[in-house]
Amino acid sequence: MTGIDAKKLSGRCMCNAVEFTAIRDNNNIDACHCGQCRRWSGHYWASVNVEYATLAITKGADKVGWFRSSDIVRRGFCKECGSALFWQADRHPEHGHRIAISAGSLDAPTGLRVVEHIFVADKGDYYEIADDLPQKDAF
Repeated sequence: MTGIDAKKLSGRCMCNAVEFTAIRDNNNIDACHCGQCRRWSGHYWASVNVEYATLAITKGADKVGWFRSSDIVRRGFCKECGSALFWQADRHPEHGHRIAISAGSLDAPTGLRVVEHIFVADKGDYYEIADDLPQKDAF
């Protein structure tokens, strides 16, 4: 990652109406296989979790829409192109205010790696998990 701040992430939606930066505090991507995330993303949801305070919408903040997918979760998307960008839970305040950012929306190089699969008990029946990473039935 020569010439790049190793902790700073940048990304955008597909149509470039929304751009953002964030600061990562680890290199971990989680792959969530729950039914809601599969419907949201079209497959499983791969994301990096960051402190919400480090997320800056640098372009198109008015283009970010929020969908409340449950009583405890909201999901952010681009109102122009529909790109799935963010996932944020209301629960677990003891862990600080964190937000998950879609791995697919990030600019390369990210320096990130998938480290685990979560909610595999709910995974789709049309694919297999073919790596040796840890698998959790829930979070």
